[in-house]
Amino acid sequence: MTKLKEKIDEFVAIAKALPENLQVICFELLLRNHLEQITGSRPPKEPPPSPSADPVPPTETKPPAEAGAKQDDVKLSDLHLKAKKFIEKYGISLEQINNLFFKEDSQLKPLYDDLKTTKMSESQIRVTLLLALRAALTTGDFEADVEAIREECTVRKCYDGNNFGNNFNNNKSFFDFDKYKRDVKSVKLSELGRKQLADTIKDLQ
Repeated sequence: MTKLKEKIDEFVAIAKALPENLQVICFELLLRNHLEQITGSRPPKEPPPSPSADPVPPTETKPPAEAGAKQDDVKLSDLHLKAKKFIEKYGISLEQINNLFFKEDSQLKPLYDDLKTTKMSESQIRVTLLLALRAALTTGDFEADVEAIREECTVRKCYDGNNFGNNFNNNKSFFDFDKYKRDVKSVKLSELGRKQLADTIKDLQ
């Protein structure tokens, strides 16, 4: 238990170093990944429905809310001015944003599960673009924390440790650096990267 508590304290410290809207998801990803490494397994899946049960057509539902949490659609008034200018420039509708995110209390959380690609490198870039979008909606900064990217890629099984940096360098026109280096803490989208983000938003609808 002492080691687990130390890890939790470490994860809390890492999360607190991030923008407020990323802190909860970062902590959850770190803790989930750590627990999976310890147990060597993922949480059990729900049992399949009884054969006698009537089939229920799939519906798009939001993740269950935590006790006492209030869930809402993202409203235009929730968006930072820079985010509003972005969606206007690239013809993104508020409905498309709400297909990707929902608001729980004051935080934005993801709705999307499928990145609609089987390529690990492309999945990493899409994770990065969407994390940058989530930050920009509230802060105006199209920027993603590298550790948050790494953790989400791990959870989505698209983390390639040997090529993590190469994937950024192979797509460096999307970012505001000449070359990705290991000491980079966050990546910021270039104008071309924002255009790619807009294309990704439309592709995930």
